Amino acid sequence: MALETREDDVPEPLTDTPDPAQAVEQVRTMRHRLRRQALDTRPLAIAPYRRLLIGQGTSFVGSMLTQVAVPVQVYAISHSSLDVGLVGLAGLLPIVGFGLYGGAIADVVDRRVLYLLASLGAWAVTLALLVQTVLGVGSVALLLGLVAVQSGTFAVASSARGAIIPRIVEADLVPAANTLNFTVGNVGQVVGPLIAGALVGISHGTSNLHSVGYTLSYSIDAVLFTAALYSAFRLPAIPPDHSGGQTLGLRSVADGLSFIIGRPVLLMSFAVDIAAMVLAMPRALFPAVGLARFHGDVGWLYAAIAIGSVVAGLSSGWIGRVRMQGRALVIAIIAWGAAVAVSGLAHQLWLAVLLLAVAGAADLVSAVYRQTILQTYAPDEMRGRMQGVFIAVVAGGPRLGDVRSGATASATSTEFSWVAGGVACMVVVAIAGYLVRPFWNYDATSALQAEQPTG
Repeated sequence: MALETREDDVPEPLTDTPDPAQAVEQVRTMRHRLRRQALDTRPLAIAPYRRLLIGQGTSFVGSMLTQVAVPVQVYAISHSSLDVGLVGLAGLLPIVGFGLYGGAIADVVDRRVLYLLASLGAWAVTLALLVQTVLGVGSVALLLGLVAVQSGTFAVASSARGAIIPRIVEADLVPAANTLNFTVGNVGQVVGPLIAGALVGISHGTSNLHSVGYTLSYSIDAVLFTAALYSAFRLPAIPPDHSGGQTLGLRSVADGLSFIIGRPVLLMSFAVDIAAMVLAMPRALFPAVGLARFHGDVGWLYAAIAIGSVVAGLSSGWIGRVRMQGRALVIAIIAWGAAVAVSGLAHQLWLAVLLLAVAGAADLVSAVYRQTILQTYAPDEMRGRMQGVFIAVVAGGPRLGDVRSGATASATSTEFSWVAGGVACMVVVAIAGYLVRPFWNYDATSALQAEQPTG
């Protein structure tokens, strides 16, 4: 039977026809918002910076293989978390000394030349690590000595590189350039440890397989490091950008430290980072925990923090728009401590990796703010020394943290050392950051150079 159609069954004509122009505008608005949140890549248009970033990122993958292989090799020889912690101590003093003095050198010589020479020194140490493994020396003392030399060359190279960036990148792009640096570096910290973990592994004894793994790790590092050497060769000459009167010596180092001490914003940016790394860096515990809980799988533990940093870096467009950078830095470090503390209780690898990744995301945010405050606050004639202090703190702090965590674990347990360190970090940074009001109220849009010393 045919269906009858009544008049009230006929659909009414549409009156709200979508406006094509409005739809296009909505898409544009959404894209604009996504771009504002995504990683800012504008510094990549600057050729010297782009080459520097590529060289740094490529070589960093290799250096992370070495940074994992050395402590794992030490643990395989001695079966001691304290000895693994001593790897950090071996690198601490050279990083502090050569970081400070290397920064002073960077203020009076061509920074390109200094960066190239220091990079060549670091490359030579990597070759020495390869040779001692091939020869089967098996000496913890030799490994610690090579780490000390490598840390010194690293400190000088990093001080020079950090002082180079504000000279080849416009001031308003410095936060974006720093974010790119940290993000690319963290990609290396993901890829490198995963490769190294697969190559070296953990066991209760050494074997030919593990010796081959160490050999491959150091060999890959040596090959990839040539990218950093190439980028240094291609940099333009970067002589000191001031009229003169600058001398090279311990007095210039003291002047740089005095500059920091008299300015609470700079002083606290270093102090909170020291607290975060010394109290809450669990890295020296990874070999023991990996063996005890996760069947020797240390690669994911070493990579986890960097995984979170990479994810945070890829969605970091908002970082440069935050004005109250002092309190943002405090909040980020508190989040770091909390995530580290909880991760120490995890007995499932995926959960430990997830929590350490959260810590890594917070660390990326804090690192960008620390570096940006430093680079935009100091005048060019001070930037080398400021970067020297930055490297001494940023690279030396985790090494001192290795000593603290390894010693605490030897006296108590790995779990107590791991968890208590994270909790202590939260408490110390929260109290100190809030009490130092100039730092807590620091506004990045204010006239930074106008601030006068307090003492």
